[in-house]
Amino acid sequence: MALIVQKYGGTSVGSVERIQAVADRVSKTIQIGNSVVVVVSAMGKTTDGLVKLAHDISKNPNRREMDMLLSTGEQVTIALLSMALQEIGQPAISMTGAQVGIVTEAHHSRARILHIETQRLKKHLNAGKVVVVAGFQGISSTEDLEITTLGRGGSDTSAVALAAALKADVCEIYTDVPGILTTDPRIVPEAQLMTEITSDEMLELASLGAKVLHPRAVEIARNYGVPLVVRSSWTDQPGTYVTSPQGRERELVNLELARPVDAIEFDLDQGKVSLLRIPDRPGVAARLFNEIADQDVDVDLIIQSIHEGNSNDIAFTVNMPILNRAEAVASAIAPALRNHVDADEAEVLVEKNTAKVSIAGAGMIGRPGVAAKMFQTLADAGVNIQMISTSEVKVSCVVDAEDCDRSISALCNAFEINSSHTAIVNTSPETPGVRGVALDMNQARLAIRQVADKPGMAAKLFGLLAEKNISIDMIIQSQRCRLVNGEARRDIAFTVAKIDAVNAQEKLTQVAREMGWGEVILDNDIAKVSIVGSGMVGHPGIAAKMFTALAAEKINIQMIATSEIKVSCVVSQNEGVKALQVIHAAFELAGNEKFVVPA
Repeated sequence: MALIVQKYGGTSVGSVERIQAVADRVSKTIQIGNSVVVVVSAMGKTTDGLVKLAHDISKNPNRREMDMLLSTGEQVTIALLSMALQEIGQPAISMTGAQVGIVTEAHHSRARILHIETQRLKKHLNAGKVVVVAGFQGISSTEDLEITTLGRGGSDTSAVALAAALKADVCEIYTDVPGILTTDPRIVPEAQLMTEITSDEMLELASLGAKVLHPRAVEIARNYGVPLVVRSSWTDQPGTYVTSPQGRERELVNLELARPVDAIEFDLDQGKVSLLRIPDRPGVAARLFNEIADQDVDVDLIIQSIHEGNSNDIAFTVNMPILNRAEAVASAIAPALRNHVDADEAEVLVEKNTAKVSIAGAGMIGRPGVAAKMFQTLADAGVNIQMISTSEVKVSCVVDAEDCDRSISALCNAFEINSSHTAIVNTSPETPGVRGVALDMNQARLAIRQVADKPGMAAKLFGLLAEKNISIDMIIQSQRCRLVNGEARRDIAFTVAKIDAVNAQEKLTQVAREMGWGEVILDNDIAKVSIVGSGMVGHPGIAAKMFTALAAEKINIQMIATSEIKVSCVVSQNEGVKALQVIHAAFELAGNEKFVVPA
């Protein structure tokens, strides 16, 4: 007999009829010999309605009272679903987050789960009951009895955490689409269903589709090896399986506060090529990386930063044995590009003695201080950072090769990792190069001009934002240096959630004045479009194909950042939807069936 945790979202329980349909599905799961725990969200738009009520009363509602209010939404659903199960003859009991023993941090509206006291839940399961649990909520401690909520997506998190604590055979997430699709079906109705995806790919696609799976839930599944499947509430299709590496033995305490970094990775066999002062117009990146792909050169990191004026910089890293080929391509294409800018200033720079050091881990998501800690650790070790590239699960820095060992040692100590290793992404020729395409329209970009090019600057900048609990997404450090009063300076650009942008600009403007840096510029009119796939490794030309698709529609790329399995581009916000559509088409990810997301 299997133990199954099932989670049903708000649309799946949005009416009496839908709740009854869920009860029938749960009953069928029981009838074939399984034990079931059901986690539910509030009905339909209940949470939005409660938030509106609160703001009708107060412009700045107290967070504790908001948690008290919002937790009532799920309590309605659990009681109704439990009644529906009992009505068809299936014993069931409803339980709040507090009753089921979900203990969290004492942070209202954004608490993380510490542990789950499962004794009461197991007692009801052993008695043959379906336990219907209120998702999205917990309790700060069994003494204080303070109700807390986990933030948006918290019901996914509740379900996977319960599956981890109970060592369930599988956690099934039921939603309004048939599984995880190659992109958002509201933008591309022909988006194709994936039969499976790795947890790392899923984490990188945090903004994929109709947001059917919250990153925190994937993080727990990955850390504890929880089998996870995403299915439709309306059909019996098998859905999408999210596969995770075999979970290491972890204590079920501080469940969501496990160490954010799992591994320190390095690559000493790297060289860097930079093209400085190239035209800032559509098609430049496409032309460059198509030429590189034609020469069968496999690129690792790619960054494109932003600058004042009409020129830009692109830098990329390759393995040393093919550095000469990469340099030859860049040098051959540079003269054609110089026709559009000052011929005396455009140039190609090659650096042979570089290394890439990275921190990797699913626990980075939503934890602002992780990247800042990496930068501070390198600064304390006297290591200067030449390039930065980030993704949801990895931060990579290019440093001098002679600094690599010192960097690794310092990072292992700082993040309490026993050993480091070379970066390896397991892939095979059959692995799709691109699994899916994601669009994030909720980011803003900040650029700081003329930051001193010396150890500790990135640490200070991003440490300040971490203190203000502001999470950073993309970080790009320009390759172009300028001398100001005899000191080398570089620009740094990064993206944050729009809701944090003005606060971040105000804080950084003050620091910039103190440090003698230049202007802090905010741009809210951006979108980030990304491709993800573990099959990118060892397949030259994938990034070039993405850039070419954008160039064909005359969509200008403002920033580029990559990891081993992800390429992200920042474009103008009004071109974000078109960018996603043309990239999805370029990689032929569409299927024959059109998916309609229920209202």
